Amino acid sequence: MQNLNLKNRGTTFHWRDDSRIDWRIIFVLIALMAIGFVSIFLALKADSSGSIVKSMFVQCLWWAFGWSIAIFLMHLDSQQLFRFAPVAYALGIFLLVFVLFAYSRSLEATTNAKSWLAIGSLTFQPSEVMKPALILMLARVVYTHNQNYSVHTLSSDFLLIAKMSGITIPVIVLMLLQHDFGSTLVFVAIFGGIFLVSGILNRILVPIVGAFGTIGALAIFAVTTTPGRNFLTQLGFESYQFARIDDWLDPSGNDTNSSGYQLYQSIKAIGSGRIFGNGLNNITVYVPVRESDMIFSVIGEGLGFVGGFVLIALYFFLIYSMIRRVFDTKNSFYAYVVSGVVLMILFHVFENIGMSIGLVPLTGIPLPFISQGGSALIANMIGIGLTLSMQYHNFTSEFAKKETNFK
Repeated sequence: MQNLNLKNRGTTFHWRDDSRIDWRIIFVLIALMAIGFVSIFLALKADSSGSIVKSMFVQCLWWAFGWSIAIFLMHLDSQQLFRFAPVAYALGIFLLVFVLFAYSRSLEATTNAKSWLAIGSLTFQPSEVMKPALILMLARVVYTHNQNYSVHTLSSDFLLIAKMSGITIPVIVLMLLQHDFGSTLVFVAIFGGIFLVSGILNRILVPIVGAFGTIGALAIFAVTTTPGRNFLTQLGFESYQFARIDDWLDPSGNDTNSSGYQLYQSIKAIGSGRIFGNGLNNITVYVPVRESDMIFSVIGEGLGFVGGFVLIALYFFLIYSMIRRVFDTKNSFYAYVVSGVVLMILFHVFENIGMSIGLVPLTGIPLPFISQGGSALIANMIGIGLTLSMQYHNFTSEFAKKETNFK
C-alpha cells in the first residue's frame, strides 16, 4: 500500500459523476435509517407518555444534521483531514475536560456517569465527538511516523507504540474519570483497529495481542472474585459496575430497578419474537429504555430472528464495503482512518446486540444508526463521511497528473 496523498488537480466533477460516491454504503445507511425510525416509533408508542411526534421530529433533525456532516466531510480530501486532525483532537480533549465540571447532575444520578452536557432538554455526550477525533489523530500519527521510518525496526515500532499510546491514554483517563466504561472500551477498540494496520512488525504485534488477551483474562478474574473486586475498588470502580456484572451473570425479573431486570426483559422480548416476530403492532414486553440502548429488543420482538438476521446482514455488508475500500485505496492515511471507523462501528454493533441477548454485560452503548439520540449518530455519520471521502477522492486521483506526499 503506497503512502500517497491523492488529490485531484485541474479536473472538475459534478454530482452526475456518481462513480466517486459509494452508493452501496449510502443505500445501506438509508435502510438502517428506515429500520431505526420504525423501531424508535414502536418503542415510543409502547412506552412513552410524551409527544411521539416531537421525539420523531428531533430524531429527523439529528439525521439531517448527520447527513449534512457526512456530505461535507466527503468533499474534504485526505490532506485537509490530515491538517484538521490536531484541531479535532484538541477540541475533543477540551470537551472531555469541560464535561467533568459541567456535567448534567440529573443524568449522572440516573446513569452514574459524568459524561453528559445538558442545555435545557438538549443533551450531548462529548465522548462521541472524541471518537472520530481520536481516529483522525491516530491515523495522522501513524502516517507521519511511517513516512519518517520507512523501514520498520524494533526501535521504530516501539516508538510508534509510544506515540499512539501518548495520544490515547489521556482519552482513556478522562473517560474513566467520567465513569463511562462502555465508551472507554470503544476507544480501546479504535486504538486496536489502527494498531493492527499500522505496519508494526509481527514479532512485536503478536506478543502485544497476546498480552491484551492475558489482561482480558485477568479482568474477568478480577470482576468475578472478591479479591479482584477489592483491588478494582481501590482503582476507583463503583459498586454499580459490579452490580452490572452480577446482573449479567444472573439476570432476574424481580428487581425492576436493576440492570438485571432490563436484561431479563430484553431476553424475554427477543425470545417471544421467535422466528418471524409478533408483528410491528404487537410490542408488549416492557423493556426499560428500549428506544435507545435496548432497541434491538424491539426488532427481535416485532420481527423475530428473521428481522434480527436482516439487520446484522446490513451491518455486515456495511463493514464489508468499508473494508474493501481500505484494501483498494493507495492512500495509507485513509486506510488508517477507515480502519478506525470500522472498529468503532463494529464494536458498537457487537456490544449492543451482545448485551441485548445476554452475551456481554450491559454498558449503555447504543446501536449504530438505529438507537434514538443524536450524539452517537453524529459520531457514526462523521465516520461515514470520512469513509465516503476515501472513495470520493480515490476516484479523482486516477485522473491526477501529479501525486504528492503530505507536507
